[in-house]
Amino acid sequence: MLSGILLIDKPEGLSSFAVVRRARRVFGVRKVGHLGTLDPFATGLSPLCLGEATKLAPYLLPGAKTYRATLQLGVATDTQDLTGQVISRTEALPMADQIYQTSARFIGEIQQVPPLYSALHHQGQRLYKLARRGEKVELPPRPVTIYRLAVEEINLPWVTIMVKCSQGTYVRTLAADLGAALGCGAHLTALRRLEIGPFRLEDAITLEALEHGGLEVGLARIIPLHACLPGMRQVKVDSAEAAKVRQGQALVWEAADFHPEELVQMLTAGEMLALARVRRLEDLVVLAPVRVFLGNQPAAVSDAPKPKAASKIAEQIG
Repeated sequence: MLSGILLIDKPEGLSSFAVVRRARRVFGVRKVGHLGTLDPFATGLSPLCLGEATKLAPYLLPGAKTYRATLQLGVATDTQDLTGQVISRTEALPMADQIYQTSARFIGEIQQVPPLYSALHHQGQRLYKLARRGEKVELPPRPVTIYRLAVEEINLPWVTIMVKCSQGTYVRTLAADLGAALGCGAHLTALRRLEIGPFRLEDAITLEALEHGGLEVGLARIIPLHACLPGMRQVKVDSAEAAKVRQGQALVWEAADFHPEELVQMLTAGEMLALARVRRLEDLVVLAPVRVFLGNQPAAVSDAPKPKAASKIAEQIG
C-alpha cells in the first residue's frame, strides 16, 4: 500500500479538494486527504496524506501553523477577505506606530469568533450555506493562541504580517479583528501558508511539477510514515511482537523512562507498525496500540529491549 505524506505548494485559484483530486490521478489511489483547508485564493503548504498516512491526521493537525498574510486597511468585507462584498470603507488610516502597537496586543491566547463564511457546522449545516441564505447565526467566541504576530511591511493601505498560530485560528478573522481594533476595518487580500507542525514550505513540490514528473517524481517526494512524527519516540519490535500488535494486543516493555499516557511509534523492519499509548500497571510499562498501520513489512529481529509476555496484562487494559 502506498502510504506517506506529500508536501504540495498549492497554487492560487484551486480549492484544497481540487489539489487532492489531481494528486489522486498522479498516484492512482483513492485514499488521499489533506491537513487543513486552504481557501482557493490562498497559496502555500498543503500536506497530503496518502493511504495509511490519513490515520496520522489527528496527531498532526494540532500542530502550530505559520502564515504570511497581507491585509488592506480601511475596507471591511462580509467574508473578511477579498472574495466578499464591501460592508464599510474609510480613508482615515492609522499611523505605523499604532499598527505595531495594536498588532502586539493580539499575541497570546485570544478569543476569536469564527467567520460566518466558513465550513464549520451549525445545527447540521455549513455556516457558509446559512450565510448565503442571509440567515444570522450567533457564534460564541473560541480561544485560540497567536504565538507570533510580526508586522513585516507597511505600505498603506496594505500591511503584511507573519503569523504563527494554533489550530482553529482563522487568519482572515484575525485581519478583520485587527482592522476593527485600529478603528478602520480591514480584510485579507493574500495568504500563504509556510509551516504546519514539522513540515515546511521549502520542502514542498508544486502541483505543476508533480503532474509533469508523474508517478516517479511523486514517489521520490513522499515522506514515509515513520518520518512524519519527528518529535515522537520510536521503539522497534520484531516480527513475532508485530503480529501481536496487529491483533490489537499490548506489549509489556522493559524500558523505565516512559511517561504515562505518552504516545510512541512502533516500528518493524524500518516501517511504521503502530502508534501506542504508554500505560503504567503497577511496576510495569505497557504499550497499548491505538492506531495500527497496514503495509508489506518483512520479518526482522529488533535490537530494542525485549518485551515480556503480556497476554494477561493485555486483557486487563484492552
